[in-house]
Amino acid sequence: MGFGRGKVILLGEHAVVHGYPAIAVGIERGVHAEAQPAKHDRLRLSPWGLELEPASDGTEPLERAFAAVLESYEERPPLEVSATVELPAGAGLGCSAAIGVAVLDAIDEAIGRRRTRAELAEAALVWERVFHGNPSGVDNTMSAVGGVALFRRGEPLVPLRSNKPLHLVIGYSGESSSTKEMVASVRRQLEEDRARVTQTFDGIETLVRNAKLAIEAGDHVALGQLLDLNHTLLSSMMLCTTKLDAMCQAAREAGALGAKITGAGGGGCMFALAAKREEAARLKDVLGEGAFVAEVSA
Repeated sequence: MGFGRGKVILLGEHAVVHGYPAIAVGIERGVHAEAQPAKHDRLRLSPWGLELEPASDGTEPLERAFAAVLESYEERPPLEVSATVELPAGAGLGCSAAIGVAVLDAIDEAIGRRRTRAELAEAALVWERVFHGNPSGVDNTMSAVGGVALFRRGEPLVPLRSNKPLHLVIGYSGESSSTKEMVASVRRQLEEDRARVTQTFDGIETLVRNAKLAIEAGDHVALGQLLDLNHTLLSSMMLCTTKLDAMCQAAREAGALGAKITGAGGGGCMFALAAKREEAARLKDVLGEGAFVAEVSA
């Protein structure tokens, strides 16, 4: 059974696009896939009810991505790949990367190919390029490898270590979000007021570096405060919706150590940091339908 994790960016989204560092985690909710010999290549995705064939010139990104993955194998039989997706699409949790990693992992298993999870992450870039053109590499790497890591575009991930797990509660706003549009919005702001946005990015970098120290020291109270500050800076760039802001505030009022949006913003997801597993379960109820708990070991 192939598996690709979802991911959460703890701190640093948007700034990371412009060369600043970010911290990301891989979560144990994602995509499971299985590949079997068949008469024709086919990809099935549930619970979406999608069934498609590879097409390098297809109109759907999934058709082109599936074709790109299959073309990366020199020899193989025709395969039917069935994938079950446990993540909302376009919500900042790395859904596309998780599908790509799971599909590759399932094909590898079906044909007896062995590679490390790091090699699997590298292979999944062919899938991610279809969706994002020039992906940073963080989504597919966290999906394949997991854990907690410091990331800067163009540089290898730096794993972070701690003796305390992170208890995260992820809430879904139900609002659709376009990463492309949100990234373009921040880029426009940078062009129109470089001094203000650069100052914001510099502030985010300071938070990321302090968060690295807090994670390694197991100081989750300090980490929660840094999350709140990062949320404020992202909101100053008009990336937070009223719904997401209300969800973050509700989590804080219910005892979360900190809460912020994750991913591109403009919709999608937020997350809260809980002190203990029991408190995470309680926060899940506060955040409502679609919320789930993710425990991440650094």
